[in-house]
Amino acid sequence: VQLQAYGGGLVQTGDSLRLSCTFSGRPLSSYAMAWFRQAPGKERGFVGALRWGGGSTIYADSVKGRFTISRDNAKNTMYLQMSSLKPVDTAVYFCAVGSRGVPSRSDYEYDYWGQGTQVTVSS
Repeated sequence: VQLQAYGGGLVQTGDSLRLSCTFSGRPLSSYAMAWFRQAPGKERGFVGALRWGGGSTIYADSVKGRFTISRDNAKNTMYLQMSSLKPVDTAVYFCAVGSRGVPSRSDYEYDYWGQGTQVTVSS
């Protein structure tokens, strides 16, 4: 599985932005997919995750109510819709796939990673 995240950019506080993550091949419905982010000088942190075949979506408390993860099976694409962006959301955003299929907040559960896309929120 190969992943590519894109859609980042420079936005202002309060703006919205949608990230996309496309992947090669068709994932099994049991795969889990997630978004993580890494701010300068900080460890990579969990943003949200879902099971490709359906089911509940989980989010980090810091983004709950502002960010939404969705998927398009036909396009092999996962999205991260971000709204009410804040400067603290500034980070490189990564998408990941986990073959064990359990949406998890731990990056150890994910086997494949995209290269990341930069999101910068100005105040």
